[in-house]
Amino acid sequence: MADTSVAYKCPNCSAPLEFQPGTQKIKCEHCDTELEAAAIEELYRAKELMAAQAADNEDIKWNKANAEKWSPEEVASMKMFVCESCGAEIIADGNTMATECCYCGHAVMIPQRFSGSLRPDYIIPFKTTKDEAMKAISEFYKGLWLLPSGFMTNNRIETVQAIYVPFWLFDSFVNTLASFHAKKIRVYTDGDETVTETSHYECLRQGNMSFDKIPVDGSEKMNNDYMESIEPFDYADMVPFTNGYMTGFLADKYDVDAEAAMPRADERIKESTIEQLQESVQGYESVECTDSAMHKIQGSVSYAMAPVWIVTSRYKNKIYTFMMNGQTGKVAGDLPVSWIKTFLFFSFTFGVFWGLLYYIIKISWPYVGEYVLMCIPIILSIVL
Repeated sequence: MADTSVAYKCPNCSAPLEFQPGTQKIKCEHCDTELEAAAIEELYRAKELMAAQAADNEDIKWNKANAEKWSPEEVASMKMFVCESCGAEIIADGNTMATECCYCGHAVMIPQRFSGSLRPDYIIPFKTTKDEAMKAISEFYKGLWLLPSGFMTNNRIETVQAIYVPFWLFDSFVNTLASFHAKKIRVYTDGDETVTETSHYECLRQGNMSFDKIPVDGSEKMNNDYMESIEPFDYADMVPFTNGYMTGFLADKYDVDAEAAMPRADERIKESTIEQLQESVQGYESVECTDSAMHKIQGSVSYAMAPVWIVTSRYKNKIYTFMMNGQTGKVAGDLPVSWIKTFLFFSFTFGVFWGLLYYIIKISWPYVGEYVLMCIPIILSIVL
C-alpha cells in the first residue's frame, strides 16, 4: 500500500505540526500555533503552485523585436571613437567629433571604423539644452548643508556632454503568487503584569500585472543607480529611430546585449509586483514577504536610445559625475561630504537629545537626573 501521509511544518517556526482530535485543529507543539486543517492545506497548495510557476517561468523567454542592422549608407555616415583609458565606445555622425570621454574625462579618443551593433528601434529626442543642464546641476547643489564650503566655488567643470544612452525596453504580462508573514501585537494588563500577545498570520496574495517599457540600460559604463534615479522617461515622446536625431550628438554603443539585460528586467518586474501585492496586506503591525513566484505569460523587448546629459567636475583632484535626464531635467549624482560639518551636525543633534532627556528625567526623577548629567561626558568619549 502506498504511503500517502504528508508531514506538514509550522509556517511560524518550521517545527512539525500535529492534528489535535479534541480541538479539530492542527497545532505546533513548539510554539503553540494553531491552524485550521483547510488553512494548512491551502497554504501547502499555494507553495506547490509557487514552485511549479518558478519552474515554468525558467522556460519562458523574452521575445525580441526584429531589430534591424544599420544600412551601408548609415554605416558610411557614422564614426566611432574609443576611449583609450576606460574603453568606452562612442558613436557620432560624420560631422561630430568626440574630443573627450564623457565617462572618465580622458582627452584622447581614438577614431575607428563604425561597425557591429544593431540599429535602435526607437529614440527619445533631447528636449533640454546645455545651459539648462548646467543650471539644473547648480540647483542640485543648493540647500545641501553637508557639502564642503568650497565646493560651490572651487569645483571645476571638466566636461558637459549630451549623449544618447542605449536602453532595452521590456514589456511583460505576469502572474505572481506571494506569501507574506504578518504580525498583530496586542498589549494588555493581567493583574500586576503587562502581557504582550503576538499573533502570526500567513497571508497569500495572487495577481496579474502588465508592465510597459521597463528600461534597463545597455551600457556597462553607465552607473545603473544614477540611470534609475533619473527615470522615468516620458515614452509619449518616443519616436521610430532615424539618423536625423543623432546630428550633433554622441551615442553610446551598447555593450550589454538584450540577453544580458533580461535578469535585471525580471528583477525589477518582480520587485514591483511584490510591492503592489504587499500593499494589499493591511491591518498588521508588520508584513514581510517570505516566498514568491512569478509566471511570465508574455514578454517582449525592444532597443531604444534615451537622452542624457553627463557633467563631470573636478574638486580636490577627484572627479564627480552628474547625470541629467535630457528630456525631463531630473538630476542624480555623487557629491562630496564635509566631515567637519558632519561632525558638528551629529554633535549638535546628540547634544539636543541628551539635553531634552536630562530635562525630562530631572523633572520626573530629580536625583536620577544628576547621575545622567555625570554620564554624558563618559558616553561622549566612547562614541566620539
